[in-house]
Amino acid sequence: MPELVRYAEVVLPLPVARPYTYGIPDGLAARAVPGARVVVPLQRRRVVALVTAVDVPPPSVAARPILDAPDPEPALSPALLELGRWISRYYGAPLGLALRAILPGPLWSVQRPAGPAAVSERVVVLAQPLGSLLERERAFRRAPRRRAAYEALEALGGSAPVRHLVDQLKLSPAVLDGLVQQGLARVERVAAVRDPFAGLSSPPPPVLTEDQRRVVDLILAGPPDVPVLVHGVTGSGKTLVYLEVLRSVVASGHGAILLVPEIALTPQTVARVRGVFGDQVAVLHSGLSDGERADAWRALRRGERRVAVGPRSAVFAPVQRLGAIVVDEEHEPSYKQGMAPRYHARDAALVRARLEKGGARLLFGSATPSLETLHLARTGRIHTFELPQRIGARPLPPVDVIDLRTAPRVADARGVPWSEALDAAVAGALGRGEQVILLLNRRGFATFLQCPHCGDVPACPHCAIALTVHQAPPALRCHYCGHEEPIPSSCRQCGHETQRMRGLGTQQLEHFVGLRFPAARVARMDLDTTSTKWAHHRILERVGRGDVDILLGTQMIAKGLDFPNVTVVGVVDADTGLHLPDFRAAERTFQLVAQVAGRAGRGPKGGRVFVQTRAPEHHAIRAAAAHSVVAFAAAELPLRAPPGPAYPPHLGLARFVASGTDAGGTQQAAERLAAWLRRANSERLGDVLTVLGPAPCPIERLKGRWRWHVLVKSTEARAIGRVVRAWSARARRAVVVDRDPVSLL
Repeated sequence: MPELVRYAEVVLPLPVARPYTYGIPDGLAARAVPGARVVVPLQRRRVVALVTAVDVPPPSVAARPILDAPDPEPALSPALLELGRWISRYYGAPLGLALRAILPGPLWSVQRPAGPAAVSERVVVLAQPLGSLLERERAFRRAPRRRAAYEALEALGGSAPVRHLVDQLKLSPAVLDGLVQQGLARVERVAAVRDPFAGLSSPPPPVLTEDQRRVVDLILAGPPDVPVLVHGVTGSGKTLVYLEVLRSVVASGHGAILLVPEIALTPQTVARVRGVFGDQVAVLHSGLSDGERADAWRALRRGERRVAVGPRSAVFAPVQRLGAIVVDEEHEPSYKQGMAPRYHARDAALVRARLEKGGARLLFGSATPSLETLHLARTGRIHTFELPQRIGARPLPPVDVIDLRTAPRVADARGVPWSEALDAAVAGALGRGEQVILLLNRRGFATFLQCPHCGDVPACPHCAIALTVHQAPPALRCHYCGHEEPIPSSCRQCGHETQRMRGLGTQQLEHFVGLRFPAARVARMDLDTTSTKWAHHRILERVGRGDVDILLGTQMIAKGLDFPNVTVVGVVDADTGLHLPDFRAAERTFQLVAQVAGRAGRGPKGGRVFVQTRAPEHHAIRAAAAHSVVAFAAAELPLRAPPGPAYPPHLGLARFVASGTDAGGTQQAAERLAAWLRRANSERLGDVLTVLGPAPCPIERLKGRWRWHVLVKSTEARAIGRVVRAWSARARRAVVVDRDPVSLL
């Protein structure tokens, strides 16, 4: 074996703190570079690793050689590799776990991911730029359709499949042949990409309003290195603004990323994007097969597709010459990863935009921005552009706040909080042939089962949570760990034969609405009805066709729905999350109620919203009823500021959660953790941290493990980072470190 004179540091997708060192054989030197996938021996196995550095010092023991470097070019660009390092540093996660989040799962397999599909397709590629107007006039003097085809290809980034140009853009094959004969384009054969969205019909993008055009022009004229918040009321057409900005970016030869919450990543969303960019779009989605995901990733990495659309993880899409990132509905908590490395896609997008060569524009968008983003805007770190009016100057719907403590209720409502006002509004809309949306952010039939004799409530044996009653199929279920058991006919504690259902869930609401309005066609949308692929899409298609009169469900019906015939929206119980032991409870309630209220009145018939609550004076309810994020921020921000209990956005926050199967042992571990944090604060950090706890988590037991947490707060972000990294380096797996948590439950 030839002598090894060069060494590489590689990381494995494992929770280990340090990289491994391997030798670089001469034959692999050209490929074993930073960002490259390599195959290395680990004990008796062959595993995939990523090279993070080369020409490092030799290890103290003999280094084993890299076995293979299967790709002709690095899997990760320098910007993505550096983004992985930032995630590792900021969130205190091993670099291997950070890079595992960036590189798709199929690419960590020793067996190379499925190669290019055997089927190929013909692609038209522009071969000659026509930079001046005079050149275009000469080239297309007698061929206006050929000019339209040329400019369509320009808008699509310089290339597009023949199939898309003919089927979707209705260009004639003869016109495309003319471009080729003129020497302005050529036809190439490329591997076809497996794409479950390929059959979608793509509507042409609508014309921008005056307000939208103004915002687009201001964004494009502004400095590209300053992030932008597009704050528009619901129905103002923020998506059209994003797409027009991205169209300009792609037309200039760059790529783009559009992040959307996973629940909003529907075929309708993809169709709208493809209406602008055609087959230049690659969709990255958790519902894709490994092969589909690998195909989309490779198409972006090779520059065959220029626009990536997807949820949280699409922030890592290997888009070439990245010119812009859009984070739609930036306030959504689903942008925060729940497992290590627990990154937030909004913040990862901010860092990636800075790291990309030449920089990339960054746009945030929301009708109800997070207080963190509003704080950045108010302190001048991001620019804000307003869309104050709905498309067509339609007014925002009036909101009636109904006090459930005093409002007249419908008789025989079977435990459902159903006011006469909401009942009359629903009946009136149905009588006029209009549609209704009802929000109840709690799935299941009833919140819990209770014995009226002894008061016993069946709880999950693995979690400190009451079991939820489900009727379809009948069972008691835990919504945290999935435990399920039959509904008992008698109390397991005292034997009493009558059991009562307490609380309300979407299944019971569906049952009640079906009895109350027997002629209405009702659809329910919650986690139970949308667990299969495209189930969410199929329900919304029925609503769009007019086959559903009443759509009811959990928070997923509050996001992005645009149905002109919806004239009544009812929030059946706005208090479900308002009083949770979490400092974001009011913010989440405001956002949810304001977002679902925005589903009403999007068509010429107008609309009205009914919010039922037992806390009509709460600032979150009042601000949502006024459609005013300004009013909410004015009331909420002082509550999070010193001298009271301070919380983000006024300072940084990290949460340390100790867990274990033994209750006493977990408490002791949390006490040792808190003591270590306090020592680190006083001895190394100059007492700039506030350490709170330990205390039992609000959900004290989850999936069979007891949970205690310690909170660390500070205005010094670097101090939080130091203590997060220092604890994580101790490799205590029984303690979860969550920086910038979105929930304290």
